[in-house]
Amino acid sequence: MNLLINFTIPKPDRYGRVFKLLLLLLPVLLLISLPACSSDKERVFKKTRILMDTAVSMTVVASSEKQAGKAIESAFSEIERIAKLSDFYSPDSEISLINKNAGISKIKVSSDVLNIIEKALYLSEQTGGSFDITIGPVSSLYDFYGKVKPGEDELKLKLPLVGYRDVIFEREASSVFLKRKGMLIDTGGITKGYSADKAAEMLKKQGIAAGIVSVAGDIRAFGKRPDEKPWNIGIRNPRADGTEDDIMATIELTDKAISTSGDYERFFLSDDIRYHHILDPATGRPASKCMSVSIISDEAAVTDALSTGIFIIGPEQGMILLEKLKIDGLIVDMNGKVHITPGVREKIVFKNSR
Repeated sequence: MNLLINFTIPKPDRYGRVFKLLLLLLPVLLLISLPACSSDKERVFKKTRILMDTAVSMTVVASSEKQAGKAIESAFSEIERIAKLSDFYSPDSEISLINKNAGISKIKVSSDVLNIIEKALYLSEQTGGSFDITIGPVSSLYDFYGKVKPGEDELKLKLPLVGYRDVIFEREASSVFLKRKGMLIDTGGITKGYSADKAAEMLKKQGIAAGIVSVAGDIRAFGKRPDEKPWNIGIRNPRADGTEDDIMATIELTDKAISTSGDYERFFLSDDIRYHHILDPATGRPASKCMSVSIISDEAAVTDALSTGIFIIGPEQGMILLEKLKIDGLIVDMNGKVHITPGVREKIVFKNSR
C-alpha cells in the first residue's frame, strides 16, 4: 500500500522567469550543504565539472586535500571514459557504431557498453517498454533548445523503428545487433546513472570510504558524513520558482542511489503545451502523467532508467511496479500530489506540506 500525501506544488510567481536560466544549471536533485568538517582528521571536499553535457559533482570525505583531489580526478576520468563509449551524438562512440550497422551486422562492444545495454533491456522488460533505449529514431526528431518538435507524419515514419525486443544481445560474444535498418539506440536514460555507479566504485578504489557522486539528476551516495550521519539529499520541487521552494523534500541516504526524472529538465512551451525530453515510446510524444519521479535503490543505473519508465506509465502503475520490484520511490503526479512507497516513508521530510 502506498502513502498518498496531499501536497500541492506551489505555482511560480511573476518573478519566476528571472531564475529560469539559474534553474537550468541546477542538478535535478540538490545536495544539501554540509559543514566543512567535523574533526581535524576528516573533511568534506567537493568539486564540480561539466561532463556529459551536464553538471557532475564529486563530494568526498578525506583526510587531506591531496587524497581527495587524486580520487576525484580519477572518478571524473572514469565518467569521461564511459561518455566517450556511449555518446549518442558522437560518431566515434560504440553506440554510434551499433547504430550505423543497424540491420547490417552485429558489433562487438566493450564490457561497459554491454553492461549498460543489458541493464537497459532488463528494465525495458520490467517497465513493459515504457523505458526503451531504441527511442533514438524519435528522440532525434526533437530539439528542446531550438524548440523543434516533429509533426505527425514524421512520428508515423519513425515510431515503427522503436522496439527493444529487436535488439539482439549476446553476452558471450560481447556483441549487439539491431535487427532493422534505421533503428537507433539512445542510452541517455541510463548512462548517467551507470557512470555515477562506476565513479563511486573508482572513489572507493582510491581509498575514499564516504562520498556522493552526482551526475545531473542521478546520485550515488556511500558511507556517512564525518559526523557519522547519513547524507542528506534534497528532492527538487518540479514547479520550483527559484526561491526557497526549490526543495520539496529531503531524504537521508547511506549506500544508496537516487534518481529523479522531471518534465522541467529540458523543455519548451508551445501553445501552452509543455514539450519535454521524457518521451513515451508508444506515442513519440512527451509523457503527461507526472511532473517528476524519484527512485531510490542500490544502483544508480537502475534508478536512472526506472525514474524514466515510471514517469511514462504514471503513478498508479508506477506504484504497482515499485512494489513488485521491492524498490522505493516518490512520484509527483500532474495534479501535484505525491505518492510514496512505505519503505522511505520515515526517511523523507516534506517542506510546506499540508
